Formats: sequence, C-alpha cells, structure tokens
Amino acid sequence: MPKRKHGAAPVEAVNDVEVDVDMKGTNSAGSDSDSDSDDFDELPVDFEMFDPQPAHDFHGLKILIRQLLDIDSTLFDISALANLVLSQPLVGTTIKVDTNESDPYAFLTVLNVNLHRKTNPAVETLVNYILEKSKVNEKLHEQLTRILNKKNGAEKGGLGLILTERMVNMPVEVVPPMYKMLQEEVQWALDEKESYDFEAYLILSKTYTEVASQLDAEDGAEEEEEIKPKAKKFKSRMREVPRKKGTGIGKVKKEVGKGVFYFHPEDEVLHAEAIAYTDYNYTKVPEAGTADSKRTFSDFGIVPQGHMILFKKDKLGHVVRELENTFKPF
Repeated sequence: MPKRKHGAAPVEAVNDVEVDVDMKGTNSAGSDSDSDSDDFDELPVDFEMFDPQPAHDFHGLKILIRQLLDIDSTLFDISALANLVLSQPLVGTTIKVDTNESDPYAFLTVLNVNLHRKTNPAVETLVNYILEKSKVNEKLHEQLTRILNKKNGAEKGGLGLILTERMVNMPVEVVPPMYKMLQEEVQWALDEKESYDFEAYLILSKTYTEVASQLDAEDGAEEEEEIKPKAKKFKSRMREVPRKKGTGIGKVKKEVGKGVFYFHPEDEVLHAEAIAYTDYNYTKVPEAGTADSKRTFSDFGIVPQGHMILFKKDKLGHVVRELENTFKPF
C-alpha cells in the first residue's frame, strides 16, 4: 500500500517524472553509434511513496545507507541502522517504481539519536563519528556537542538525524515530497506523544572534488577505448539549481582541484537555512584508482567527502517550501 496520511486515504503517487534514456550505442545495424546526436527515448516513470517495509526493504536500505556513508560505511553496523529505520512505525518514506514489494530507489527518515544512542551501539558509533568529523567547523561542533549531551534530550530538545539517499540518476524532484511527508509525519508522531520533538535536525550528505584522471595517462588507453562497449547513459531532465557564483552545481569543471560539487543539489537550498554546515574527509583511505572508478561521463576522477548540515527545527517548514519552489515537478 502507498503511504497513508494520518487517518486518511492513501497518498497519491509522486508526480510523474520523465526520464530520458540515451540509447546511443544500442542502435540497430547500419546506424552510426558514434554519432554526436543527442536523441533520447523518453521513458515516463511513476514514483510512489511508501512506508518502510521490514519484509521487503532491508537489503535495499542497506545499499542506500552504505552508499550515503561511502568508504566509511565499513566503520558502522549498516544492518543495525537499516533495522532501526525499519522499526519506526510513524516516520519514514521510501520511493519505489513498481509495487510495495519492490526495492526502494530512495528513502528519507529521521532518527532520535539522543534516544537511540543509549540502547543501540550502531547509533552510538555514528554519533561519535559525527562529533569527531564536526570538529572541522567550531560552531557546528559546539552546537552538536551541546544538543547531544542534553540531560533530557531523548524526550525533548534532542537531535533529529535525517538519513536520506537515492539511487544514482534519480531525479531531484522526488526530494521535496519526501521532506514534506517528513514534516507531516513528525507532527503526527508528536500528536501520538512520540519522541520527535527535536531542537535541530542534522543531515548527512556527500560532496566531491575533481582530480586529474590516471586513466588517460595509461599506455594503450586508445586501443582499450576501441574495444570497450559503450555504456548506456541515463539522463533525467532536471532543472539546474539557481546557484551562487562559483558553486558549479551540475557543471563540468574547467579546472581540476578547485571547488566542491554536490551529489545532492538540494544541499545548497538547505545551506540557506543552516546554523552551520561543513565538508569533512573520510576516515578510510581509498585505494589507488578509486577516483577514476567513480567518474561518470567525466574527464576527471572524483574524490567524495562527507558533508553535514545543521538547522533548527522551526526551519523545516521553510525548507520544504524552498525545495518545492526550486525543484518543481515537470
């Protein structure tokens, strides 16, 4: 069943999003597969919102949480975190394409970390990690330390940790409905006297920088390109975020090593409402060649880094409105 509103009928499907599939390289015989043509076949897809389902979503959520935490995911008990997400009956959203039994393509939830760190070692490990990484921003670290050490923070005034991730090439337009649903579900949970009365929300995210590719310098790269099958390229018709000078959202960098790019374009909207935000380096050191393995249709290698954004709870409504205005459905 799709998500139900509090005592109401099922939520309507998320607005249709047309996803363009580049079929270049799969043309019939006799066509020029190396053509520079930008012809695309349009594939309309209906995304629906569901409550997290323990019977179906465990493995899908593990994949998305592991993707969110990137190379540092091995530091955490991902199974325990996925089970915690699934254990919350009132709060949390998954996005799926087919039925409730299919794998989630995206998810968003919030965890009361002041509460769960007392009984869940996986949450305590994550909290300690967050506190350590936040030290690169003094204001952020001070605020997080104060909130996480509140005497009665588990019941009221603690930290709501927003975990959200989506599959690569999922359109950003699915994000506003998930945040709007979060806003509604938190209120419903409060009506039921559940412990979701936070002082602030912290979002874990990712950014990346670009580095010179090592592949282009390898001997035989040209011959390898001739025999390598062309990959299918999936493009979604997404609007570019109105951006500040130098942020470079959605842009290919002209100069390597300068500037930070967003995996999640919505992060720049969230920055406008933030108390503080920061990038941080991952603890684990990537293996040689990892930067090139993460590049997608780019001339440069990609080096991910962690990102966190802290904002007051009373900003959530404005965040929802700004996301809806910035990433309008087609």
